[in-house]
Amino acid sequence: MTLFRIWCVITFTAISAYTAVTISLQGINLFPHFFGDMLTMEWAGQFNFDFMFMLSISAIWTVWRNQFTGRAYGLGVLAFFFGAPFLSVYLLYLSFTHEGDIKAMLLGAERARSTG
Repeated sequence: MTLFRIWCVITFTAISAYTAVTISLQGINLFPHFFGDMLTMEWAGQFNFDFMFMLSISAIWTVWRNQFTGRAYGLGVLAFFFGAPFLSVYLLYLSFTHEGDIKAMLLGAERARSTG
């Protein structure tokens, strides 16, 4: 669990630093770049299209894990729009909240208890 937690911190730090530089060079509005690349039907667009579905999976899992509550949908929106920075912080938080119990981290405490 220690290596996983270190990975979460490194992920958040690295992406945050990269994002800060990108914003300073290109501005904060990523949508024209993100969707513009998709419209070109080239590899950068293919990567963005693929990545958008990975963000969707992350958001759907977050909402499901939190049992479709209002809070769950809010977290799902954060998961979709903030990607790996959100997920790395959220998983780090869960790793401490559930004391390293990976089953509870991934399923939620209630589902983890019901599966034995």
